[in-house]
Amino acid sequence: MTDFFINGQAVTAQKGETILEVARRTGHYIPTMCYLPKVSPISSCRLCVVEVDESKGMILSCQTPPTAGIHVKTNSDELYEQRQNIMKLYDVNHPLECGVCDKSGECDLQNKTLEFDITAQNFTTRDQSRSMQKWGMINYDPNLCIMCEKCVSTCNEAIGDDAIEVKFGGYNSTIIPKNSDVLDCSYCGECIAVCPVGALISDDFQYTTNAWELEKIPSSCTHCSAACSLRYDVKQTSISNSENSIYRVKNDFEFNSLCGAGRFGFDYANENVTKDESRFNVAVETLKNADTIAFNSVITNEEALILQSIKEKHGIKLYNPDAKAYQEFTKAFSQTSGEHFYSADLNTLSESDFVITVGSRLFSDNPAVRYALTQAFKKQRAYISYMHPMEDSELQNVVQNFIKYEVGSEEGVLALLASAFVDNGSENIQKYLNDLDMGYLSAESNVGEEEISSLKKKSLRAKKFTLVLGEDLINHKNAINIAKLAGIIERYSEFNVLIVAPETNTLGVSLICDLDETSGENVVGYNVEGDFILNALGAKNDNELDMPALNQQEGTITNIDKRVVTINAALSYEGYALNDLANAMDIKKVYTVDYTSFLPLNRGFKAIKFDDLSNEFTVLGEDSRGYLLNLDKDEYPLTIDERLDEVDSIGEFNGTVIYRCNPVLQFNAFTNKTKQLPKESLLIGSVQFSKIAKISDGDNVELKFGEKSITKMFKIDTSLKGTIGLLSTFDNDISTKGVFLPYRFEKVNIMSAGQLNE
Repeated sequence: MTDFFINGQAVTAQKGETILEVARRTGHYIPTMCYLPKVSPISSCRLCVVEVDESKGMILSCQTPPTAGIHVKTNSDELYEQRQNIMKLYDVNHPLECGVCDKSGECDLQNKTLEFDITAQNFTTRDQSRSMQKWGMINYDPNLCIMCEKCVSTCNEAIGDDAIEVKFGGYNSTIIPKNSDVLDCSYCGECIAVCPVGALISDDFQYTTNAWELEKIPSSCTHCSAACSLRYDVKQTSISNSENSIYRVKNDFEFNSLCGAGRFGFDYANENVTKDESRFNVAVETLKNADTIAFNSVITNEEALILQSIKEKHGIKLYNPDAKAYQEFTKAFSQTSGEHFYSADLNTLSESDFVITVGSRLFSDNPAVRYALTQAFKKQRAYISYMHPMEDSELQNVVQNFIKYEVGSEEGVLALLASAFVDNGSENIQKYLNDLDMGYLSAESNVGEEEISSLKKKSLRAKKFTLVLGEDLINHKNAINIAKLAGIIERYSEFNVLIVAPETNTLGVSLICDLDETSGENVVGYNVEGDFILNALGAKNDNELDMPALNQQEGTITNIDKRVVTINAALSYEGYALNDLANAMDIKKVYTVDYTSFLPLNRGFKAIKFDDLSNEFTVLGEDSRGYLLNLDKDEYPLTIDERLDEVDSIGEFNGTVIYRCNPVLQFNAFTNKTKQLPKESLLIGSVQFSKIAKISDGDNVELKFGEKSITKMFKIDTSLKGTIGLLSTFDNDISTKGVFLPYRFEKVNIMSAGQLNE
């Protein structure tokens, strides 16, 4: 710690803090234009200059750590003049287009121009015309760009795409796609978010409205289990249509990042719905006569509690195989970890300097995990080992070590990791680990003992460890033993464990609902197939009833950080909701959010009303949304069971193998419904895969899984390696999930259209 003074006030800097960070934490204002807390100091704007008595001059506060005893001034006549001149340079020949610029009304350049009283311009340069660049969903106007470089640093350090760069040329400097004429990235849109002017803008939003006309509705993203904080900007659709439309999505870009699905995939609401009383009555009667409600986890905690209440009152089964598998996995994990919940979260991951990931194609499954990995690599210089049967090109910028294991051998991999990193376990655990046949595990998993030994050596200087576990493990045939091995690692090693939930609210559903192993015969489906469907995607016939999408509801979801966060209705909904059905079945609440304070306390929830939950970050970037799940072990004791099964049978997956994996920016039928997100629902494989499967790029192919089959178009992806193909599941029109459950890998017979016609 370092003691010094800011504007005469005694302050203390923590290790690694800069003068600017201390000033912000202690309430002293220093203006900035290019600074972002989530990336390294850019130091291009120079607005953050302060006076320090020791140097008798000005220094950049964003990159300078304090020394003991110094006196820092954040404002003076000299500093004001310096900052004023900086702003004049920023304003040089800046086009006077604020009336139509999309950033007008929320522009940092506007704000700072006013703050520093720039009423006249005495700097000038030769005016020049530079054309608008269209980069897919993102447009770039070099005439508006002030070269603060926020976008470049964010793309590289916070996201990991490293897709744009500065083309230097003095006043002709500009931002360009890196190593290409087109933008090759994941289209997260974070460059748009951090741009302080209107140089980078969404193609769909540009020239559609004034910023000050938009109503701002804070909420959480509902596409994956990260539930990132966001804000819907809405306004009346048109003069003739008084209904609101979502014009764009924004985020607290200084502290968190959104993926492209969160930013551009907002138009999935169930629109133009009215109350169809006759169909509602059919739904009620069908529910009363049903023996099963089948559903997915793209629902709120409150809806999950409604379903559980229906089960308790009417004896109806609740069938959600994904959430059930997750429920059993986390239960087994707790039996050996001795904790109610896994210990890690996204912040823990971003601050780690040694990370191992197993069983997930991370960027497709959960982009927020990828961003946290990027932060860990860029800021902590973390050593990241990615363990999976397939490489992931999207992570190539941050992963130092790829360990390829055989499909189906995940149990052996966890046993190898436990053996390497657990060295202070109980007597029973140490005996179990000592008795493992390491040679067999290594041979069958194809993970060399020397690779594990190297991992151990790389970890010796690390201080913060995180183990990330993905969906492949949760749905493995030996998932329970895998979970227990992970719990052992959590309990008896330095690793904090993060378990990635497969859907939006899988964690919440698994805690609230008493789920059944099997489905009955008379099934009502909630956003899934059934004899009668409650459909937030839009009712298609008389056997379906409209339900609200998640951007049309108030409620809560439980995210990967074990935080209960709020969602708010961005758009109106005039139809029936699940609560109306519950009321008709004698389970009475006026509003769905009336269930919020009744979420089960014995699962870690709190008796807090919906309207009393916050939905914001603190000024220092701490996530204060909602609350964290918490269970006191004295009040709710755990039964420790350290009995593990022998790892003596690792399945073989010979022949052609397919992996169930959605493309980046697609998660489910709701993202599939959106306008801006790419829609290719394909079988994708490497050149090597095409040769083994004897199919060609562009072929329509039939995939046969035993007696079941589906048809897809095949596409070669040159970034892929190996002999495993990728098959997406986000398109509800092609039912793929049923042929895969429970495990994400499956053997398949493939025939091309040509072969089919022979």
